[in-house]
Amino acid sequence: MGASVQPNAANGRRRGRRRSRARPMSEINVTPFVDVMLVLLIIFMVAAPLLTVGVPVELPKTAAGALPGEEEEPLTVTMTATGEIQIQTTVVHPEELVVRLRAIAAERRSDQVFLRADGAIAYEAVMQVMGALNAGGFSSVGLVTDQGGPRFDGTSLDGAVVDGAAVDGSAPSSDQ
Repeated sequence: MGASVQPNAANGRRRGRRRSRARPMSEINVTPFVDVMLVLLIIFMVAAPLLTVGVPVELPKTAAGALPGEEEEPLTVTMTATGEIQIQTTVVHPEELVVRLRAIAAERRSDQVFLRADGAIAYEAVMQVMGALNAGGFSSVGLVTDQGGPRFDGTSLDGAVVDGAAVDGSAPSSDQ
């Protein structure tokens, strides 16, 4: 007959390997941490461009290139088509524009400001705001425009004819 393992009658345990208790793990598992950090990185990379402040303005088009960027967030003054003046996103009355600009200039290192004016605004109104910017302590004024506008030779940046001017710069013919 065969030999079999019988439980020990004295203590009710079987003979053989003894099971050891599981010890707590002493290393930190960084895989979930890395997963969470990568997800947060992607969320911030997608959300950061959406956080830019802007007022919808129909900017005039020009052939000028962009200004080089700086380390400090640029100050932006916006003139809407309705004649409203805004510093960043705060509406400012024309009478208190110079006072506000002086207070802002005292806190900033840079004297550069970007002026965004709707193309429908009169030249005189834009020049008055530029004078206020200068009186407020900002001597470096950048006029913000959209790219792709006409050049002096009558063509746009892509070489297309604008307002009837020929691509080679010659005057348009008038066959009437």
